[in-house]
Order: sequence, then structure tokens, then C-alpha cells
Amino acid sequence: MKRNYAFLCCLAMSLIFFSAGCKKKVKPLSERIAKAWTAEAVKHNTTSVYVRGGSGNSVPGYSNFRLNLTGASNGAVYTEWDNKTFAGTWELQGDSKLILKGLNPEPSGTGGTVEFNIISIDDSKLVIKNVNPSKKTGDTINEYTLTNP
Repeated sequence: MKRNYAFLCCLAMSLIFFSAGCKKKVKPLSERIAKAWTAEAVKHNTTSVYVRGGSGNSVPGYSNFRLNLTGASNGAVYTEWDNKTFAGTWELQGDSKLILKGLNPEPSGTGGTVEFNIISIDDSKLVIKNVNPSKKTGDTINEYTLTNP
């Protein structure tokens, strides 16, 4: 009887170690975020202003929105809803903040730096929210749901 318990215990331990060793490793955030992103949905404060493919968008220009983080040396190209494009670099602050800096020309009222809190990310979707109110959208805090096709 003791042999059966010892065998079952050994079998259970083997299964635990095997399943623990088979977990998919998650890439670092810096690799997962380094993509070209487009707007799927945008909110100004809590008001939805854009949904891709929607017919009642109050700011249809978000179809132009791009956040390209694929450049060499963390180069960033940021295109806003009015189709104005800014180039600079990007960096992460921990796993919760994306910072675009050295943007040229400078977006209105930013000093060349735009910061976003990272709400969530997976392989094809990134949700970010402005840290500071956007002057261009009437001092709203904007939330962007971005996709990478």
C-alpha cells in the first residue's frame, strides 16, 4: 500500500513540474509595445468620440491616428486625429507608463513630451490614457484603444 502512495505522490510531483515548465513565456513590455498602432476606439474623458467603422463618430479624424513605435533606437512617429505628425523617441517607465519625448514639431502645450498610462496590452491591442489633459481636444483626458493589425 505504501508503494502505491509513493508512486502516486511521485506521479503528481512529476505532473506539477512538467506543467510548470510548459508555461508560455511572456515577452517584455518593450518588445510587445514596439509596433505600429492604429485607433480602434477613442474616448474624450468618458465620452466615446470614435469607433473604427462607426457612422456616428463625433471625431471621425481618429481614422488618421497612428502611433508607430517601430523605429530604430526607440524612434516614434505620432499622428494625431487632425493628421498632424510628430517624430521623436519613446520610452517606458516601469510597466505602466509610455512616454513620447523630443517630439518635433511640439504638439500644442506639451513641451515636446506626451505621456500615457498603459491600461492594458496584449499581442494585438493596447489601451492607453493621457496623463495630462490634451489642449487640442479641450483639456480632456483621452483614452485610446489601439490595435496592431
